[in-house]
Order: sequence, then structure tokens, then C-alpha cells
Amino acid sequence: MEDLKKRKLDEASDADSASNNQDLRFLIEPLAKPQLLDLLIKLGSQYPSIAAEIKTIASSDPVHRKLFVRGLAWNTTSDTLRAAFQEHGDIEEGAVISDKATGKSRGYGFITYKNMESTQQALRAPSKLIDGRLAVCNLACEGLTGTTSTPDLSLRKLYIGSLSPEVTSEMLLNYFARHGEIEEGSVAYDKDTNESRGFGFVTYKTAEAAKKATDELEKTLGGRNIIVKYADSHKGKTGQPQFPGVVPMAALPMTSGYMQPGNAHVSSVLPVNFPYPQTVAPYSASPYPNPPTAPSPYPTQGQVPYPPVSAMKDQHRFTPTQPVGINNYPYHCPNQ
Repeated sequence: MEDLKKRKLDEASDADSASNNQDLRFLIEPLAKPQLLDLLIKLGSQYPSIAAEIKTIASSDPVHRKLFVRGLAWNTTSDTLRAAFQEHGDIEEGAVISDKATGKSRGYGFITYKNMESTQQALRAPSKLIDGRLAVCNLACEGLTGTTSTPDLSLRKLYIGSLSPEVTSEMLLNYFARHGEIEEGSVAYDKDTNESRGFGFVTYKTAEAAKKATDELEKTLGGRNIIVKYADSHKGKTGQPQFPGVVPMAALPMTSGYMQPGNAHVSSVLPVNFPYPQTVAPYSASPYPNPPTAPSPYPTQGQVPYPPVSAMKDQHRFTPTQPVGINNYPYHCPNQ
């Protein structure tokens, strides 16, 4: 009997709990997202068990814990990358991505934390100096561009040219940090030799700081006068000039002889990759009007009608009117 009573009490308790859950769902569903956030924050701060449950649910999906790190030096290893991000929390996985063919770094990597809290802490300071270069991180689910895909990037990113080979990324960042906080920047290095290529880039967090850097009159670094301008204005300077409305033409095969309209072109020397026979389109009239023709000084003469040839032959044919004889012919006709 006691077991039966206990079972009935449990069933009643489960029914009440299900009813309460249904009532709570009915109350929570109309609430807006900000209201739900405030409610969960308040409950999490009062009850540690609820806070732990929220952390567990939030960290269950690795998408919210994985960072994409770009702007790494060519000599940065996976161990160096993990050591740089270890300060924010326990790392579940971290590696620099290398080229499969050469085995060299591709300049970026990934960091996956064990907890979402660590990821959020790392994102509060996305720029990090690693091996002399200022790397930048963002959530991997945001893509490879991340935070630098903001519309004002063209007003914040600068091209720095004419750099001395002795200028390092740290020297470059220290020099331009006086104008404002830098989000990303480094000297461009050669992949194979790891030597400076004589230029670099600096991306400020604000457009105002970038404008200060470009407006500065004295631009000397490493004993040289350097070039400072917006990165977008530097693009396409080395390519061929493009003129609107002009289509570049490829080299055409040259052959001897002339092409006649409507006829197949035959040549003793056939150019490479040129199909034969090829019919040349007949010349079409020009779309431009012909110039006016001057009037002729002579009157135009109409066509003169001529009788048919058979009628003319009949007119000149000889027909005798008297008996035929030698003395009767006024002249000698050899055909009679």
C-alpha cells in the first residue's frame, strides 16, 4: 500500500510539474529578447547552478568558441599561437594553417577554447602582437574578413611605402601608434626569404586617426622619408592603364593575299589556330550619308528605242519583183 501511495504521489507531482512548465512556457513565449536576457542574467547571478547551466549550453556548440586569427608572421608556429592566446582560458585546439605543397605557413590559424567565456575575453582585445606582427582575431563563423569588413575600412587602412629594410613591424606600429589605436598592421615580408619587401600596412580603429597620419608633414622612419597614403589609392598603380570604351585587341595572324567578299580565303601560309575556309562578309553600306553630288553640265539623254533584230533583218532582205535573171539584178548577190 505504501508503494502504491508513493507512486500516486509521484505521478501527481509529475503532472503538476508538467502543468507548471506549460504555464511558464505560455508566459515566456510572448517576451521579447531583451526581456529574456535580463531575466536570465538576474537568475544566473542569484543562482550559481543556473549560471553553470547557461555556460554549458552556450559552450556546447564549437562555432561560438572558435577564433580565426590572421596576419601571422611566416615563422609563427602552432605552439607560439597557442601560447599567445593561453591567457584568456583553456584552449581545446589551436594551429597555424600551412601550405600542403611547401609546408610553410599561410599567414593565418585557428584557436578553439573550451569555454565560450574565454572566446569573448579574447574578442574584447582582438589585436595581439605575435612574433613582431600585429595579428587580429574574430569569430571563425564570421568568415575570413571578420571585423575589417566594415564599410569605413578604406578610410582606416594605410599603405606605407619606401621602408628601410631595417624597419620591423614593431618599429612601424610604434611609429604610427602616436596618431591613434591600431587594429592591424605589419611590414610585408617575403615568404621564402622572410626579408622586408619595403612596404607595409597599418589599419587604425578610427578614420580620424588615419587622417592624422596622412596629414602629418614630417614622415621619416628608419632614416628615410616614407610614403603614407590610403591603401585603396595604391591599388592598380602597376597594372596597364584602362581607358573607358576601349577594348584590348589580341594579336591577329597575318597572311599574304587579299580577301574577296563572299569567297573563301585561300593562302599558301596558314596561320596557327585559324580555321579555314572562312567566308568574308560582303561589304556593307556605310551608316553615314554620302556627300551631295554636283549637277552635270550636260542634259541627260533618254534611251533611244531600236527595232528588234529580226525586224531589221527583214527590212534589208532582198526580194525580187520580176523574173530572176542575170540582167535583171542591179548588183551581184553572191548568196543567191
